[in-house]
Amino acid sequence: MLNSLVKSIEYNQTLQMIYIANDGVISKRRIKVLQVGEKSFRAYCFLRKSRRTFTIDNVLALVPVVTKESMVI
Repeated sequence: MLNSLVKSIEYNQTLQMIYIANDGVISKRRIKVLQVGEKSFRAYCFLRKSRRTFTIDNVLALVPVVTKESMVI
């Protein structure tokens, strides 16, 4: 999981994340990782429209968001 977070910073990727909060609530969020630490990371959360701190152990899944470019002629 840590490697995926670090690579998303290197490649400037937006990620889709499934996250379980400490109270057991599961949420699906689109994030942009800003900083990675040993146990947590800072990211911009598009759901909350603010910078948030997440615990790495609470991340259930991470998937890069792929956007297709359309060509206009």
